[in-house]
Amino acid sequence: ENESEEKKSKKSKKRKSFDDEDEYQESEQEDNEDDDFVQVVKTRSSSAKTKKQPPTKKLKKSSSSRSSSTKKSLSSSTTTTTSSDAEEQSSTTFDSKSDFSSLALKPDHISRPLWICPNKHIFLESFSPLYPQAYDFLIAIAEPVCRPSLMHEYQITSYSLYAAVSVGLRSHDIITTLDRLSKVKLPSKVEKFINKMTDSYGKLKLVLQKNNQYFLESIDQNLISTLLKDSTIFSAVQPIITTTNSNLKDKDKDEEIEVTAVKKIVNEETGVELIQSKISKPKIIEIGEAGQLETEHEQFEDTWSFQIQNSQVETVKKQCIDMNYPVLEEYDFRGDDFNPKLNICLKPSAKIRHYQEKSLNKMFGNGRARSGVIVLPCGAGKTLVGVTATCTIQKSTLVLCTSSVAVEQWRNQYKLWSTLSDKSIFRFISSSKEKNAFSSFNGTTFNDAYPKNEGLVVITTYSMIAYSGKRSENSQRIMKELRSREWGLLIMDEVHVVPAKMFRKVLYTTASAHCKLGLTATLVREDSGIEDLNFLIGPKLYEANWLDLEKQGFIAKVQCSEIWCPMTSEFYRSYLNAKESRVRKYLYVMNPNKYRACEWLVRYHEERGDKIIVFSENLYALEEYGKRMNKEWICGSTSQQERMRILQQFQFNTEVKTVFISNVGDNSIDLPEANVIIQISSSFGSRRQEAQRLGRILRPKPRDKDRNRLINNNGNTDDDFNAFFYSLVSKDTQEMYYSSKRQQFLVDQGYSFKVVANLGYEEEVLGLSTAEEQKELLERVLKVARASTGEEEEKEEEEEEERRKNVEEGKKGVPMAKRVQSSSSALSGGEGLRYLEFVGEQQEGAAAKERTERTFNRPAVRFESLMDRQSF
Repeated sequence: ENESEEKKSKKSKKRKSFDDEDEYQESEQEDNEDDDFVQVVKTRSSSAKTKKQPPTKKLKKSSSSRSSSTKKSLSSSTTTTTSSDAEEQSSTTFDSKSDFSSLALKPDHISRPLWICPNKHIFLESFSPLYPQAYDFLIAIAEPVCRPSLMHEYQITSYSLYAAVSVGLRSHDIITTLDRLSKVKLPSKVEKFINKMTDSYGKLKLVLQKNNQYFLESIDQNLISTLLKDSTIFSAVQPIITTTNSNLKDKDKDEEIEVTAVKKIVNEETGVELIQSKISKPKIIEIGEAGQLETEHEQFEDTWSFQIQNSQVETVKKQCIDMNYPVLEEYDFRGDDFNPKLNICLKPSAKIRHYQEKSLNKMFGNGRARSGVIVLPCGAGKTLVGVTATCTIQKSTLVLCTSSVAVEQWRNQYKLWSTLSDKSIFRFISSSKEKNAFSSFNGTTFNDAYPKNEGLVVITTYSMIAYSGKRSENSQRIMKELRSREWGLLIMDEVHVVPAKMFRKVLYTTASAHCKLGLTATLVREDSGIEDLNFLIGPKLYEANWLDLEKQGFIAKVQCSEIWCPMTSEFYRSYLNAKESRVRKYLYVMNPNKYRACEWLVRYHEERGDKIIVFSENLYALEEYGKRMNKEWICGSTSQQERMRILQQFQFNTEVKTVFISNVGDNSIDLPEANVIIQISSSFGSRRQEAQRLGRILRPKPRDKDRNRLINNNGNTDDDFNAFFYSLVSKDTQEMYYSSKRQQFLVDQGYSFKVVANLGYEEEVLGLSTAEEQKELLERVLKVARASTGEEEEKEEEEEEERRKNVEEGKKGVPMAKRVQSSSSALSGGEGLRYLEFVGEQQEGAAAKERTERTFNRPAVRFESLMDRQSF
């Protein structure tokens, strides 16, 4: 009550200081937004801590409902937000408060490419002559939201400004450049936000010293004291600090820095032992007309640091971000004399493309190696970027991949583009000959083959490093050696998997590296874990635009099509009557018309001489389709030797034109010859999986106008496409909802999906054409689906029993499931909506119209059989 009365008195005094009511309301709104932002930053703490929700503003019901609908249609944002981001999300929602049409344009606005809005959203005209320069600047300071062909949308966030500061940009540079490129005057809210976020960045460094010891270091002793007062950071302090005088790995490139004094001081408030280092910076002075140079040590600078536990590095970095002091990680590899040099250089035949050079400049811009993430499309040469980074640092490198196939590909790329010898490459996978060579019988050890005084490149998988179960004797010895080594560079391929609980412990407890480089094409996850990469690895250093690389010929030009496959009457009746979601999924995946469409597309493209990959998440469908079409397939149970045999046959044998692959082929499989993807089953609404599968055919292809034509169902031809992506969807099922959700990431990158309602294969002789075949297939599918559902129910019952035991014993178990009653139309995304379909110019009959409206209950919308997915 006392606090509320005090607030009221302050508010009344503030009100009296304003003569105009509008000025007072505007000031009050800015203060509320600042307080809300501070609350949002504070709530981004560890999940183990109790969080306080930020104060929410009271919005009118009409504006909130309008903002939720217009945000989906206008912003096309793919960013997943948590409850702690509710306030920040409300400030960037497109509602009535986001109408900026009244902003005054500059007199020469035509020559400027940017529209900057007060809600921190920026729109870039890609047709502007200044587009290349403006794009390079925006990608350094803002997050891309949506990038269609003519207009791009970006958003300035605290993380994007953190990335900008990490590559050397300052608040003055950012504000000046934005104002120079903007069509309107830079909004004061945006300028205030930039100044506020960049004010505290760059003051704190995380230094990895010898013996894998982590230190938090700053030139501001008060900042160190502030950090130690935080309970989370204080609990992570290493109680025993080893005596060392090499806590200065970040030496300036152009100046020789010497440590003149190192001593330990106990912090009086916390009792933590600090290391104070006296640094002298030599000052070069020109004396006399002869130009003689004399060095004088006149300027001194103190740095303060304390050691933290290796297992708590992730927690400390996250807490520093929450306290608005993000940690910078830089590695002075040229001044590192402790770690052995790796004898590796790029071959003269290796040519770095301009966008690869830009990404590497972001990483090595100031002569040091920055930790961070580089985002390039699939097929754009991410592996060459990693190889070049290794050749630049020339220190021992650990490469983490998602599969053993990717391990082989990285090894081949190192041999192709660099001078690294076979002796310096070690593959650590379960079936590798190198691992099995170290046994107690022949007396060979890992240290004998790879001494610590020589550089080494180790290529392995995330699972191999993160495995916590019992290992073989050879693996235990190798893991012990890998943990004891100090790595100059850690490369994480497909870095979007790192936030998973199984893999994130790899970064600090298993692999201690001075510099961490993450590579991916899809910086997106269905959970909020993608933001964790900012403190697990580092900020995003560079992101290339997919459509720009497509226009320049660095990746293939792909036509994306969604094929609608009507359900047969028997399958659809069973689908409507099925109660289990797993049974319904089996039914729309094994739809006979979907199989017939897949077979027709395979025949069509094989006659053209194309190489086809058919993806299926459902293993039963993968095997059934493969057997019926007499094609080979790859799944999780396929051995490594068999996988390599099938892939090599697909690449080099002209008679093998089609291969079926499960989700094991989503990531890191390099098949340059493939130019057609047919997708028959997917993982619900995963945007990442859709983009990764498209990436399998993005390798640049030769353009042949006679071959690269696809006849659509209107008799027209779509020219100038050299790759094709088909997603087969069972019509009037829940799969249609998942399909639209999966495509969102690719739509944000500028791709458009054509919807084909009729392929025109009715007169073709295809499989599953007779009613007897379809009925037999339906019986087998229902049997398999129900058996799978029974196993799933037994597993759920066991998990439920385990939860109850944990609750009874007082343990923290998995939260209990919550059952919600819903309708099939709501699950398929059609609640309160209906649609009326027309095929070409012929309207469906009255009975079909009535059945469609009754099934989906959607408003009537006329559309052609082939249309743009975005307009739909």
